[in-house]
Formats: sequence, structure tokens, C-alpha cells
Amino acid sequence: MRGFVYLIVFFSFFDLFSQLPVMSPYALSLGASPFLVGLAVGIYSFSNTFGNIISGFMTDRRGPFAILLIGLFASAISLFFYSAIVGPTSLLGVRFVHGFMEGLIVPAAFTFLANRAEESKRGKSVAISGAFVGLAAILGPAYGGIVAAKTSTPFIMAINGAIMLVLAISAFFILRSFTHVRKRSSKQANNFKVNYLFRHPGIVRAFSGAFFLMFSQGVLALVLPLKVESLGFDTKTSGLLLSAFGVVAILIFLLPTNRIFDRVRPMATLAFGISLMGVSMLFLSQVEQLHYLYIAMAIYGIGFAFLFPSINSLLIDSSSAEFRGKAYGYFYAFFSIGVVAGSGLIGFLDLDFRGAFVLTGIILLAVALYALVGMKKTRTVDKSSSVV
Repeated sequence: MRGFVYLIVFFSFFDLFSQLPVMSPYALSLGASPFLVGLAVGIYSFSNTFGNIISGFMTDRRGPFAILLIGLFASAISLFFYSAIVGPTSLLGVRFVHGFMEGLIVPAAFTFLANRAEESKRGKSVAISGAFVGLAAILGPAYGGIVAAKTSTPFIMAINGAIMLVLAISAFFILRSFTHVRKRSSKQANNFKVNYLFRHPGIVRAFSGAFFLMFSQGVLALVLPLKVESLGFDTKTSGLLLSAFGVVAILIFLLPTNRIFDRVRPMATLAFGISLMGVSMLFLSQVEQLHYLYIAMAIYGIGFAFLFPSINSLLIDSSSAEFRGKAYGYFYAFFSIGVVAGSGLIGFLDLDFRGAFVLTGIILLAVALYALVGMKKTRTVDKSSSVV
């Protein structure tokens, strides 16, 4: 059952990553303006935010089975709607529906996995789930870019829809044996208020890390395919470049290096990861040769591999089972908001390729510096408490 949930996680992110190399060129082919191109990339994540939050609340109340089933079936149907798109307006409508429906899946799946992870191995467990995300990051963009070069974007979405439909039917038979056992409400659960999530330092840091991780992804999804096309390469090259960071990330997730996430403080690996991602953005702004672009994406992959388990570990350490579904719902809402902010800001500012990557790099490095300062302050407070 746990393995099947990993499979759901994989295909949810596979669907997301397969869109990265094709969505902005597809929107342009429909006659969209630069602003509408950015909106087409970002509106998926905007509606995904609402799906994430609703999924979190419903998972805590009803358990993951029903939410996963509804999300999988609804996502499958929405993916088939891409074949009916006739212009930029209909593209925005389909993207909104697709994003909302897909938003129901991931918080429920990760809550299921987190509640069954041993506390002493929570970092390694998160790294394994991250490996499935990394695998999706490898295969998704390559699949999207290669298939789009030979067919079309609606065809890619129809294939994804068929996969989601098979998963939904399989989930009905495999996961229905899992019954959600409703625990007696604890005092903490009865008194829980949503603003607690935004007052807990560990949860706030996890939310911030999720936001800026996907802020950079939103910029990559919008800008990298367009830069690659301007250099004379096709969508296949864009897909392979976006897959390159996943290859590096999955190696770090699965090799013995994943033990570092149980031994080093999450804030330290968070700062290291996001700083590498910032460096990779600055590098992308300066290079035009293909092999340097691959090096930049490899650096980005190392940063991603350190950041993703760090923010998940922070969230697990800072939340209890009674409200972990809500925590994951808002956590993945910040993932979605980050993509909207990244693609939307660049589209609104109408920056060129270099300006977009430089701005993103500076933002990420500033966040890394802030994380290091916050970690130093936390250590000072801890030492003062121990003295007292």
C-alpha cells in the first residue's frame, strides 16, 4: 500500500513536470501575449493552492482514501479537456480546473506517508519520497519535450489523463482496504486554529522553503524553454535540460548521502540547498552553450536535493498527526503559490532571459542568507535557555 502511494506521488509530479517544457510554447502558439503566457503557466498553481488547502482539511477529517480517489478521477477528466482548447481563454479555463483537481492528491498522499514514518528515520523517509519526485523530474520534462516535438501538447495531456484514470481505478481496489481510524480528539486537536501554523517557526520556515523552491520552478518553466528556443534548439532540448536536475537530485536522494538529512539540522541543509539554486540561476543568466546549461541545471539539482527533504523534515518535526493534513495542505499551497509568483512576476515585469534569471538568483541567495541568520539566532536562544 505504501509503495502504491509512492506511485501516486510519482505520477502526480510526473504530470506537473511533463508540462514544464511545453506549456509556454503552446500558449504562444495559441496567440497568447507574454502576460497571458505567464498566466497560463501560473494559473494552474493558483487553483492548485485551493485544492491543496481543501485536501488538507478533508484528509484530517475523512482520511486519505476518498480524497485521493476524487483527486485522481477528477484530474484524469480535466486532462482530457486540453483537446477542446481553441485559444488562450479556453487554455486558462482548462488550466484552472486541472490545477484545482490535481491539488487534492499530493497533501493526502504525503500525509499518509508522513504518519507512517519512524521519527528517527523521517529524513531518510522524506528523501525516498523525494526520490520519486526526482524521478518524475527526470522523466516528465524529457517525455513532455520529446513527445511534443513529434505530436502536440493536448496529446501529452491525454496520455497523462489515461494514466491518472488507471491509477484512480487501481486505487479504488488497492486502497479501499485502508480504513481511516478516527482517533479521540486530543485537547491540542480540539483547540487547534489555523493561525497556529503561521506562528510556529519551524512550520513557517517549511512554508517559506516550499514557496521559494517553486518560485524558482515557475521561473524555469516560463523562461528556460523560451531561452532554449531562442538559441535554436527544440522542445526536446528543453525537456532534457529540465530532466538533468532530476538526475542529480535522485542520486543524492537514494545514495548513502540521504543519511545527512537525519544527522544535520534541516535549517542548515535548507540554507545550503537554496543558495546553490540561487547560484545556478545566476549561472543560467550568463551562459548560452548547451553544455554549460546542463552544468547549471546539475547545480540546481544538488540544491533541490538538499532543500526538498529539509522543508519536509521541518514540517514533520513541527506538526502532530492531529493536524498534519492541514499542515501539508498549506505546505503544498505554498508550493503552488510559489509557481504563480515566479512565472507571474517575470511575465508581469516582461524581463528578458538574463534579467529573469538574475532577479531569481538574487532572491534565492537573499533567502539563504536570511535562513543562516535565523539559524544563528536560534542557536543563541538555545544556549541562553540552557544556561538559565
